[in-house]
Amino acid sequence: MEKIKVGAVSYLNTKPLLYGVKRSEELLAQMELIEEYPARIAAMLVDGTIDVGLVPVAIIPRLEEWHIVSGYCIGASQEVASVCLFSEVPVQQVQKVLLDYQSRTSVNLCKVLMKHHWKIDPLLEDAAGEDYRSQIKGTTAGVVIGDRALQQRAFSPYIYDLATGWIEMTGLPFVFAAWIANKQLPQNFLTAFNEANGMGLNRIQEVVAENPYDIYDLETYYTRNIDYLLTPDKLKGMHKFLDLLKHL
Repeated sequence: MEKIKVGAVSYLNTKPLLYGVKRSEELLAQMELIEEYPARIAAMLVDGTIDVGLVPVAIIPRLEEWHIVSGYCIGASQEVASVCLFSEVPVQQVQKVLLDYQSRTSVNLCKVLMKHHWKIDPLLEDAAGEDYRSQIKGTTAGVVIGDRALQQRAFSPYIYDLATGWIEMTGLPFVFAAWIANKQLPQNFLTAFNEANGMGLNRIQEVVAENPYDIYDLETYYTRNIDYLLTPDKLKGMHKFLDLLKHL
């Protein structure tokens, strides 16, 4: 039988979700796991290279068919810490924003917040290459996500957490990425996959021990910053975000 191709983000924030997946012989016999950055996984789901992916929710409108296949996600009900607008000046003084090429959702969330929450209209520029963070200076700010955002927290005096901005604006939690399939998948696979997703969340200290990281406290990151359960309120927040994207 042809294996189900599963795409997952290669950041620290996915380690709890993948902990059980990588330990399930039942799942590994049925699937091939591909790890990349969010925008790349999204592109692979859109073009059919993979069957299911932990993808930025902003790509949902680009999919001809889509199904949320897990009760877990990369979400936030308070400060997320790893998706931020970084600046040397207050947000009202920002004249240009560099946009992280690695995530479509985070970039679009920042655009929504600039329009509706901060009410600013700076020049937007797609960031090119890994070294763009060195250009975050003066009145040029930058959206940075993932592990690099955790690193950037030590350098930028102004940090605007995008999840916090969304919650202030809407009163709803935010979903950055969800497990989405572009076709119907076997129910026995989905049941085992969902159970495996939850395993690491019950073993956070083991996940932390497996991923030594001295830049940010991962136990805080996994238990306070990231909120992994895909609740009805998160789905409500997701649909509100998708609706706002139509009017950008």
